[in-house]
Formats: sequence, structure tokens, C-alpha cells
Amino acid sequence: MSGTTAFADAGGIATHFQVVGSGPPALFLAPGGFNATMENWSTLGKYRELQLVRHVAERHTCILFDRREAGGSGGRVERLTWRRYAEQALGLLDHLGIDQADVVGGCAGCSVALALMTADRARVRRAVLYWPAGGAKYRMSQQARFARHLAFVDDEGLAGVVALSRRTDRSFSEEPRVGPWAGPLRADPEFASGYSAIDPVRYRTLVAGTARTLFDRDTVPGAESEDLLTLDVPSLVVPGRDDSHATSAARYLEECLLQCSYLDATVEEQTEDRVADAVLGFLAARTDRS
Repeated sequence: MSGTTAFADAGGIATHFQVVGSGPPALFLAPGGFNATMENWSTLGKYRELQLVRHVAERHTCILFDRREAGGSGGRVERLTWRRYAEQALGLLDHLGIDQADVVGGCAGCSVALALMTADRARVRRAVLYWPAGGAKYRMSQQARFARHLAFVDDEGLAGVVALSRRTDRSFSEEPRVGPWAGPLRADPEFASGYSAIDPVRYRTLVAGTARTLFDRDTVPGAESEDLLTLDVPSLVVPGRDDSHATSAARYLEECLLQCSYLDATVEEQTEDRVADAVLGFLAARTDRS
């Protein structure tokens, strides 16, 4: 990818972002779990094959960014929620002076998209939800990741977390012991100093609360079903099929979203051309807000 790369204060978080292409704005919410960096759109797994940003950038201004606590973006030690992730995305739109954009989410970025749509429906024209993360195995694996981190904190303390984060470049998604703030712990000595001084009881409480509320269901987290059932954002859902992207999660969104198009294609059938045609055709369709 090539384009303008910069930093912005987005929802109080220092945010590393990039703008590529030209045309109507499309905000990309990165895949990659707790390592949701903008590079993942072109380098990670299925996304490397699809090169979706390159296709969309032919007709749209694509806005990509590192989710808070990932890549070059900063963070804040607090109970993480999907709404807080959405606040960063909305803050970036505010920084760029964009009132409304199409939204493209991948993996856990779909949960951020759902939180964004329910927080401020008027900001989203259409939403593409590619391989929404969810399912029973996904919930269990995510909660186990937090449990492993807290066990390490009990053994080594927060200073031990800081030391480990500096010995490895692995993310929380790859190495649970480093926790969800590994990125800023490596990049920002002041952040690391403040992190080490947090009361351990308070820290355990906010981490346990994060695990419980981020991954509280066997469907797709991010928004309540009652909110989705009244949400009129035209949406295109493309299903995954593995332990982190259960097909049942995509079908759940098809059931709940009022204006949902579902690309009924197996993972093998989701070729670069087919997905690009489906996404570009969907984004080109008019809505009442167009």
C-alpha cells in the first residue's frame, strides 16, 4: 500500500493511519485480533490473497489505521470495550472532517463496525463485514487468553509483563502473557512506567472485566441483538469457516441485520475477483442516504 501516512488524536488515542485512493470515503477496520494493524489488509492470511484495499481504492478514498494498542497507535490502560474501539474510529473520521463513510470490517473489525453503527448510525452509509469473528470456540479461546495473562501477572507482576513485552515482538494474539497493552509498553517508556505502577487488584479487575464483556457470547460480539434488529444500515456479510470465524457467526448477522446481503460462498469460492466484484457492487449501490 502507498499513500499518505500520519498520526491523529482519535478519541484521545494517538492513532497511526493511512489514506489511499480517491473517491467517497471508506473506513477500514482492521483484522488481526489484538494485533489489528492496517498492514494486515495486505499481508495477513486470506486478506493477502484478496488485496481488498487495492480494489476498493480504485473507486474510494480508503482510510486505514492501527487499532488502539496495536502497531503504531497508542493506548490507555482501562477496561476495553467494543464501544471504546468504535470511539477511536469515530474520532479519526472527526479528525479527517468526514461526516459519513462506508465501513469495511474484517475479523474482529466487524465487531468494531457493529459498535460503531449502533453508537452513531448516521456516520455509516454501508457496511461490509468480512469473516466476522465469533462462535463458541472463539469465545473460549479469547477468554483463555486473558486467563493466561492474569496467571502470568500473578506470578511475575506488572513489571514482569513490561520485561516480557520488551523481550519479544509477539502480540497478545500470539503470546497471551504480554497482555493487550504490549504494543504501547514496547513503544512508550512513560506508558510502561505508569503501567508498572498500577495497583494489581485494580488491574486484575479491569482485565477480568474486559475479558467478560468483550467476549460474552457465542455469536458475534460488539452490539446487542436488540440493537442489530433495529439497525437499518445496508450490510454485506461474507462468512468465514474456522475456529475464530464460525459460519454461524455470519449467519447470525444475516438474521439480525435489517438490510443484510449475504455472500453465500465457501472460503474456497471467495476468490479475489469474486469478493472484489461483490464488495464494489455493494458499495456502488445507492441508499436513501446516498
